[in-house]
Amino acid sequence: MPGFPKLKPEYDFIVVGGGHAGLHAGLKAALLHHTAAVLSRGPKFGRSFYAPKMDNIPGFPTGVSGHALLDKQVAALAPWEERVAYVTPAKVLEARRADTGFDVTFEWLAQRRTVRGRHLILAMGVVDRMPELDGKIEPIFPWANFAIVDFCILCDGHDLTGRSVGVLGHDAYAGQLALDLRHFEPTSVELLTDGRKFLEEVPPAERERLLAELGRVGIPVLESAITGYDGIREKRWGVRFADGTERSYDRGFSGLGWYSMNSELPRSLGAAFDPEGYVEVDSDSRVLSAEGREPIPGLYCVGDLASGWNQIPEAWATAERAVIHAYTQSP
Repeated sequence: MPGFPKLKPEYDFIVVGGGHAGLHAGLKAALLHHTAAVLSRGPKFGRSFYAPKMDNIPGFPTGVSGHALLDKQVAALAPWEERVAYVTPAKVLEARRADTGFDVTFEWLAQRRTVRGRHLILAMGVVDRMPELDGKIEPIFPWANFAIVDFCILCDGHDLTGRSVGVLGHDAYAGQLALDLRHFEPTSVELLTDGRKFLEEVPPAERERLLAELGRVGIPVLESAITGYDGIREKRWGVRFADGTERSYDRGFSGLGWYSMNSELPRSLGAAFDPEGYVEVDSDSRVLSAEGREPIPGLYCVGDLASGWNQIPEAWATAERAVIHAYTQSP
């Protein structure tokens, strides 16, 4: 049964993370007659789990929800349970290089367990920063779960044509996102800083460029703090501000960036990071070392955590490359 496998002391692959990339790595390992342990915190921790519809997934012409796609990937492991252990909920505590690979320690069923893998695949993904209201993120969930507030321009930008959009954020990333969204021809775009000073920490030259471009295309900046949301019944994102004003948008869009890039584990293993905080990998998804930028033997990084585009088909491709490369290195 998924979640309650009989653990072996050693596997060909240890996969840390049970999102789209990690699940595919486990499946590909089984198809290549290798063993794998997929250590997952659970589907609800995946970035796509709450996405009600994704249109960029091959084989789903009318779209598919994130949780449905994860369910299908978990189900795909079931026929291979002799080779793949899907361990959830598992919280990985540390990973260490060993003579014959890597030792990974994790919590599972209220116990600390350690398994060894000849190859280690990091597939923990990244975590979106959610908009807060009175210090809580729960108030935005209804709008996010109905795809009224989006988080990924490459996933959802195409659905903004002919719609009004409010972009949450106060830094250069949010400003550039607001400009980039115009490519999809929304009727209007506005920036909401939620009480923060817009571009306050941005270097002067970049600040001047962004302000000039936003002014040129007519994107206003509203700096009043947000005090509440409404409009869910009308399938709109209504925003109430501390100055007493209200705005209503067809869509909201988060320009808040990442809450966590899950860098602790790859950093402890000597990984290099690019300027945006992603793990640097080569064309075979091998992790490059911080010292010398050479591939670290047996260590791979796939999906959103690795440098590249944060897209599910891309996550699958990186998992394919990682497992195939390791397969070619097998004795």
